Order: sequence, then C-alpha cells, then structure tokens
Amino acid sequence: MTIEQRLAELGRRLVDREATQVDQRARAHRVAVSLHRRAERALKAYHDTVLPSIPALCVRLSEPRVDDKHLHAVEFDLERGSHRAIVTVKHREEVTLVGPFRSGKAEGPCLSFPVAAESEIEKALDQFLYAFIEAAASP
Repeated sequence: MTIEQRLAELGRRLVDREATQVDQRARAHRVAVSLHRRAERALKAYHDTVLPSIPALCVRLSEPRVDDKHLHAVEFDLERGSHRAIVTVKHREEVTLVGPFRSGKAEGPCLSFPVAAESEIEKALDQFLYAFIEAAASP
C-alpha cells in the first residue's frame, strides 16, 4: 500500500470518527461564539476609553477556532504584548478560562465550569477580562 493510499484510508477513518461529534462540535462553537461576543463588547468599551490616549494598551481578541491542543474544543484568546489569556469550550460541555499568563510561561491559573452554569460563567468571564487587562497593562 502506498503512502497516498494509507493516508486516504486514515482520512476516511478520521472522518467517520469525527462524524459522531458533529452535534457536540456545533454546541461548543455556539457557546464559544456567545462568549466571544461578550468579550468583544467589553473590549470595545475598554478600547473606546484607552486607545485614543494610549494605543499600546490595545488588546487583540482572536476569532473562535479549533483549540490548539484539543481537537474536540473551541477556543479564542486575548493578547497584549507577551500577556495572554485563553477561553476554551470543550465538547464535553465545559468552559475553561486560562490565565492571564505570559507567553512562553506555564499556562494558568485555570477555572472550569459546566456550560449550563451560564450566570457563573458570565461573572467569571467578567472578572477574567478585568484581571487580564489589569495584568497586561502593568508596567
């Protein structure tokens, strides 16, 4: 069997395996998009205040995407300079807030919540955004 045939067969097996995850993947993506929109609104208020005076305090918010470490999760991140924070929504119905931390350093601290704990997630996300900006704006 050639490498092309072997990889085609592997691809078929992976497609079959992942077909069973369609609903979980869609749910995780919907939750991540909702959290992303909340973060985007909060950052707009922050940027409207700081960017006219101090553009260096701009926080980049990535789009939701397949998690860098886990195929069965969706993530987006915040970045300012070397400071990062990550919001991950796992297919197993869990939201994890990672950081803030510095790039190249160990990730953490982490807080995880079941997706159904919407009010807890909302409060934690608010505090998470605040803590990230406070750390990322420290001299």
